[in-house]
Amino acid sequence: MKLGARIIKTGIAIVLALYLSQLLELPSPVFAGIAAIFAIQPTIYRSYQSVLEQIQGNLVGAFIAVLFVLLFGNHIFIIGLAVIIVITINLKLKMQNTMTLAIVTVIAIMESQQENFLEFASIRFGTILLGIMSSFIVNLVFIPPKYETKFYSQISDTTEDILKWIRISTRHASEHTLLKKDIDRLKDKLLKLEQIYSMYKEERYYLKRDSLTKSRKLVVYRQMLVTARTALETLKRIHKFENEISLMPEEFQSSIQHQLDSLIHRHEQAILKYAGKIKTAYKEDLNDHCLSRIDILPFFFAQQEKLSEEHAEVSPRLVPLIAAIIEYDEQLEHLDLLINSFQSFHNNEISIPDESEE
Repeated sequence: MKLGARIIKTGIAIVLALYLSQLLELPSPVFAGIAAIFAIQPTIYRSYQSVLEQIQGNLVGAFIAVLFVLLFGNHIFIIGLAVIIVITINLKLKMQNTMTLAIVTVIAIMESQQENFLEFASIRFGTILLGIMSSFIVNLVFIPPKYETKFYSQISDTTEDILKWIRISTRHASEHTLLKKDIDRLKDKLLKLEQIYSMYKEERYYLKRDSLTKSRKLVVYRQMLVTARTALETLKRIHKFENEISLMPEEFQSSIQHQLDSLIHRHEQAILKYAGKIKTAYKEDLNDHCLSRIDILPFFFAQQEKLSEEHAEVSPRLVPLIAAIIEYDEQLEHLDLLINSFQSFHNNEISIPDESEE
């Protein structure tokens, strides 16, 4: 089992919160530890947002708790009513993420009704804030996230898997059931890549130059995702229309294979070129047997006429596949254009750090 950075950071945040509570001789350090669990976030930007939201949510919880104790006491039914009101207020203010910790604050403060209740409530509220700040410190200092490295590594691996299956499928060598399962797995991986992309997008830079570089990288990475998704859609349609493709003329099957081989090769080159693993000027042309996007449809209709009456209904079913190939070609062309543009402006900033450095 692999321990992720967030798991390790949560443990460190709890230790820090408990240690600081004991150092300050706070009476209930456990509440600081609980607060640290809820406040930990995967990115520094989200951590900053979480601190602001948690402070606001807990101020609401602390205010309602103190008000209810002073007016009505701390009977268990009064605590339940206070919790209901805090939940309602948090929902109205659209602070759902802070609701759980705000409830903990209410219960922690309303637990006891002493003569020096306001002092007791202040200490409990301060203890919870200490836990929140401990998580923020840990997010800033320990195991800073490298979402760019993770994104490039995973988009490369996912793209490689998709292209491998396309290459196998065009040669009718894929196992139908296994490919179907792998398509679902690849779809899930692309959804996770969307999340990693969002986290990288949230990272902030202090220098204007770094911010500009990142803005251009985001455009390239977004197109990498779009192109990988288009490649997966092409694979899904090859898999879906496997039987129909096998009934088409041999010339059509050979042409589709060459067309996709060329697209696959261009896709591999684009990914490697961005990382600086191949020369920018390098370009191996595999278009000798390939049609342009304009010529694909006329060629397809010409092949349609060669079908026997028995298989005449086959070709209309393949229109979605032809559309997917054309779309894949367009997205690849756009990706290559963006990478070339990025390299012309940031030639010394295209290297991707190794994932082992995280």
